[in-house]
Amino acid sequence: MAQVASLHGMPPARRADPDLAEVLRALRESQGRSQEAVAHAAGIAVNSLRRIEYGESNPTWSTVRALAAALDISLAELGRQIDTRAA
Repeated sequence: MAQVASLHGMPPARRADPDLAEVLRALRESQGRSQEAVAHAAGIAVNSLRRIEYGESNPTWSTVRALAAALDISLAELGRQIDTRAA
């Protein structure tokens, strides 16, 4: 019988970053774009973008990069906006 790895000792799952969620949503809305349009431009599923915007999911780095490109914002500016909101 195969041994199942214990979940004890594993680090807790990280919660989604609410500042990232708020900034992405605000950027999209300020551009008058739908979740569908931005998700399509970023090459991700609409449900994935919804979960990110609602703070239910932590996107991968490649997803953050794709969303920044789809929203026509540099990663540096995205980071500044997140830092400003978090302060």
